[in-house]
Amino acid sequence: MEHNFDIENDMRYIQLLSNSFPTIADASTEIINLRAILNLPKATEHFLADLHGEYEAFRHVLKNASGNIKRKVNDLFGITLREAEKRELCTLIYYPGQKLELVKEEEQNIEDWYRITIHRLVAVCRDVSSKYTRSKVGKSLPKDYAYIIQELLDERTEDVNKAAYINVIIDTIIDTGRADDFIIAISNVIQRLAIDQLHILGDVYDRGPGAHKIMDLLENYHHWDITWGNHDILWMGAAAGNNSCICTVIRLSLRYANLITLEDGYGINLVPLATFAMETYGDDPCQEFMPRLTGRSEHADEKTVRLIAQMHKAITVLSFKLEAQLFDKYPAWQMQNRKLLEQIDYERGTITLDGKEYELTSCNFPTIDPKNPNALTADEQELIKKLHHSFSVSEKLQKHMSVLLAHGCMYGIYNNNLLFHGSVPLNDDGTLKEVEVYPGKKASGLQLMKDIGHVIRLAFQEYLSDEVRAYPIDYFYYLWCGPNSPLFDKQKMATFERYFIKEKETHNECKGNYFKCRDNEDVCDYILDSFGVKGPNRHIINGHVPVHARDGENPIKANGKLMVIDGGFSQAYHKETGIAGYTLVYHSRGLQLVQHEPFTSAKDAIEKGTDIKSTTQIVEMSSNRMLVADTDIGVELRKQIADLEKLLYAYRHGLISQHERRR
Repeated sequence: MEHNFDIENDMRYIQLLSNSFPTIADASTEIINLRAILNLPKATEHFLADLHGEYEAFRHVLKNASGNIKRKVNDLFGITLREAEKRELCTLIYYPGQKLELVKEEEQNIEDWYRITIHRLVAVCRDVSSKYTRSKVGKSLPKDYAYIIQELLDERTEDVNKAAYINVIIDTIIDTGRADDFIIAISNVIQRLAIDQLHILGDVYDRGPGAHKIMDLLENYHHWDITWGNHDILWMGAAAGNNSCICTVIRLSLRYANLITLEDGYGINLVPLATFAMETYGDDPCQEFMPRLTGRSEHADEKTVRLIAQMHKAITVLSFKLEAQLFDKYPAWQMQNRKLLEQIDYERGTITLDGKEYELTSCNFPTIDPKNPNALTADEQELIKKLHHSFSVSEKLQKHMSVLLAHGCMYGIYNNNLLFHGSVPLNDDGTLKEVEVYPGKKASGLQLMKDIGHVIRLAFQEYLSDEVRAYPIDYFYYLWCGPNSPLFDKQKMATFERYFIKEKETHNECKGNYFKCRDNEDVCDYILDSFGVKGPNRHIINGHVPVHARDGENPIKANGKLMVIDGGFSQAYHKETGIAGYTLVYHSRGLQLVQHEPFTSAKDAIEKGTDIKSTTQIVEMSSNRMLVADTDIGVELRKQIADLEKLLYAYRHGLISQHERRR
């Protein structure tokens, strides 16, 4: 069918397109290919939030695709396999190398086991690859086994003429001693194809010991994005050279007795801090700064715990001084009321907050001059200089921050889902709140998110002058604890109060209007409209604030318009939330929310076949299977098809000539 195209204004682009599709046959073939792709089932998206350094649990959830692989194994083998056999098959897919070692110790007839298992793995691989084109599947295959796996995926054992062919391939894999390598390769392919795109809703960092390992894994993951969280921004600020962020990163690491990421992961030298702390607080019990010991650190020896507490207090006091200097530097932040060192009566050991006097749990501040409490001593100046240098020269830290910049943004919109970590600042009436980003320039909603993203990227542009980068670097700290920051959005960060005041009334951090209004469907629709998110089945997806499932809190809010998927990956949250995180799976049949119980260990998963116990809640299911045509990719493919149809028109009407592909 011919189209009456007006393509004169597009001729420059059409000429460029003809370089990729130099003939009518090339253009026609691509149109056929793209139209076929539109009718494939929608690929699976995987949403995770607030990983907080829990590498083992994160890696396992990736491997099992939030139970997606287990569901496929159940669907494929139903009652034909015992539950124990299905569990063993899943464990093999998750941890093929380690599981094979155990199997070879236990199986008496390993060749039969290989033969049966490879057939089962091929069936699972065929199922997870069914949503993709042959070309895309081929690109995901390991080079050494690409041809063999493709042959096995394309042939059906029910075809008697091909059954012998398939059996010979599998027998030859076993006879040539390549069975182990093949099983590992095809298991990795299953993991790769089970999830097409991974969305991280912020907070890779802090609390757990494996943030650097998570970043190593993500760096090589096939398709992922991240909406930055407040803890990610804190580390980005530290890497960019913000001294307040540097102190806070160290403080949080000491608070949870977790120095692995800092020292082992990024090579940050904490010896100067340890030396300073022992000299300054040698006689101080530092009781209020004892670290929170979890299962991983609760057996730390008394001497180590005491040193951590001394370092913890030293860096915290330094942090209070540095943040006060920033609050003075930027009065528009309206945070001078948080310069709490100025509000202490050092003789009486009290502090006055909101007109009420409170007794401090400790008033031993050897580095503070009561007449000028925010001034750094000479030793503190030297200490922060050394710490700043250590962060700036850490190649791995800087590399991981570049990865966050390359894959990240303040918000994301994918297939009618609006993603951001924390909030969109709102006024009391639920309308978008204007917030100052640049000095003298305010923005709200979508523009606010864009402007913040621009400021963050400016901080890492080394070609810019120090003067131009100064504000962007300082701004990281406002994003961490500023009352109108979409990554914080609370009245205050009660760090000082939690350390030094017993009265719990002072510890309260009043949340912003977004958190008060997010269960209102009209407000959610208003936010979605303001970001240009269209479609009948649109959602806001957040992390940031743990869902207290133990207290009956529902992660699905606003009549299904908003989902909060921070259930507490971090061990530190497990007692508080009662669970170990939510993840969200969005496949061609709809949205499923998965609630996870705490992960024990990879060792248990391999040896005992244990998996994370999960409960799946159907959020939204479609009566008709969603196709690629119904997704963002479908919108883009239709645009490409329209452009190719213009190219065909130009060829057929002599507007441009066909030519051989340039070599």
